[in-house]
Amino acid sequence: MILWMLYLSACSDVTEKAQPPVGKNPPILKQHRVEYGIDCDGLNMVKDRVQPRQNLSDILIQHNVPNSAIHDAALESKAVFDVRTMKAGNPFCIIRSTDSSKKVRYFVYELNPVDYVVFDFDDPIKVSLGKKPVQLKTKTVTGRIESSLWDTLTEQQLDIELAIKLSEIYAWAIDFHHLQKDDTFRVIFEEKFVKEKPIGIGKIKASRFDHKDKTFYAFYFEQDAHGSYYDQHADSMEKAFLKAPIKFSRITSGFSKRRFHPVLKKYKAHFGIDYAAKTGTPIMSTGDGVVLKAGYDKNNGKYVKIRHNGVYSTQYLHMSRFAPGIKRGRNVRQGEIIGSVGSTGLATGPHLCYRFWKNGRQVNPSKEDIPSVEPVGIEHLDRFNQQMANLKQQLDILDMSGVLAIPHDSEPADQ
Repeated sequence: MILWMLYLSACSDVTEKAQPPVGKNPPILKQHRVEYGIDCDGLNMVKDRVQPRQNLSDILIQHNVPNSAIHDAALESKAVFDVRTMKAGNPFCIIRSTDSSKKVRYFVYELNPVDYVVFDFDDPIKVSLGKKPVQLKTKTVTGRIESSLWDTLTEQQLDIELAIKLSEIYAWAIDFHHLQKDDTFRVIFEEKFVKEKPIGIGKIKASRFDHKDKTFYAFYFEQDAHGSYYDQHADSMEKAFLKAPIKFSRITSGFSKRRFHPVLKKYKAHFGIDYAAKTGTPIMSTGDGVVLKAGYDKNNGKYVKIRHNGVYSTQYLHMSRFAPGIKRGRNVRQGEIIGSVGSTGLATGPHLCYRFWKNGRQVNPSKEDIPSVEPVGIEHLDRFNQQMANLKQQLDILDMSGVLAIPHDSEPADQ
């Protein structure tokens, strides 16, 4: 009985200590105003944008920052940010005291919607980089092609970055210059937000593209600290060659053994594919390789020929100029810019003639069965199949009515 009473007494003591004193309200925790990672309580903030031809000195002098402090700040920033690269239109914030001196405590320059530079004018002056918290929200979009992927997304008022990302994912599988009316797409993707304001597209998690009566899936998957895209069979979406050397162009003349030449005015073989594009449009190497020649002749104009391995070579004709450093013996990577579209040589207007060689013979690249790079590793296959099956099911149940929402929780972006 005595033990039981001691137990009740101990419980009573704990309960009484946990309760606030009678007749008093619990303390209210003060909410601090934090901007750019700075406690701004008791400080004044002035937000503006960099004006044309305005530099760091111009801005800070207006707020009575001494020239010596501006000079020290510029020197201190060299390790993290070159003040000469400040761009007109970018936001900045002056954080200063509220007394009569209005002394500047901090200057913050926004590099983009996420990254910023903080100049701390305490002694000694310090300069550091910061990031705003980014939220990722999973969204979906579906669409039916009427003219182009670009137009379809524009009509839905979606970020065109989505079209660019899709074209990059499917660069080895689908020729986006040959999309057909009534081709369809379904996409699960991440959209980035800062303070509930959309700032761009994150990863595409999965997509389905129905083109020419064939379905192309793509799933983002990470293995061995590297992320890439794979189809439903765990094969890489990347191939040894891109489908096209120019983004968002159109084919004006295909591979043919008998084509009427617009300059020579006679029929002859055309062992290449012509892409119409504006002068200056960037041209990419469709695969890794070594430049065999970057030269000029009267028919081909300025051209580059690249050897990719013992079997394949590619050639790019009628360029207006070569990219810096492109010359014989230079190693190039797939997707690297090697020059710009032009109309040099026998050409009626700006375009690129793209030629594809196999074992020393020109062939039609659209007819070649190009091998993929490495598939998902065996040790990761179970995890891939589980993740892929879930995303594939979500893609397949989407209808074509437009943008649909998938229930989800917002998640912070990787920084």
